Amino acid sequence: MTNSEGAEQTAGARTALGGSEVDAVVRAANVLLRVAARSVAEVEDVVTTPQLRVLVLIANRGPQNLGAVAVELRVHPSNATRTCDRLVQAGLIERGEDPQDRRLSRLVLTAKGTQLVEQVMSHRREAIAAVLEHLTPQTRKSLTEAMDAFAQASGEAETDDGRFALTLHR
Repeated sequence: MTNSEGAEQTAGARTALGGSEVDAVVRAANVLLRVAARSVAEVEDVVTTPQLRVLVLIANRGPQNLGAVAVELRVHPSNATRTCDRLVQAGLIERGEDPQDRRLSRLVLTAKGTQLVEQVMSHRREAIAAVLEHLTPQTRKSLTEAMDAFAQASGEAETDDGRFALTLHR
């Protein structure tokens, strides 16, 4: 089978799905995106979206260097440096020496930075819980199983992107 034949079969399988199934998932995804967007808006007077992404990255992966931040944000290292400088000035991260390579800086969350990330993630979890409270226990159980299956079927790892992460995975 050629690549184009495989792509045609995959596309055919996708169109075999009922439009209502896809529409239902899209509606649910929109709700989750609004939850994430509201939590970002709540802290936009403290941090920018790229700054929040850096904070969540460090919260999830532990101390980072500027190169790793630049790669994750997909920006030039000088942009990552400016973003992190502002976070240092705001007291949300600290620069320290990397014990494995003293030429590198290690970026770590301060207590204030940790508190901000936890506030954002807590808001997201509370907003989702508020929606779940409107469902019957049986519907919640079915939804939980379906969402777990959906996450596994995607084959994607959890995200460190602070705009979209709904939980921390330490």
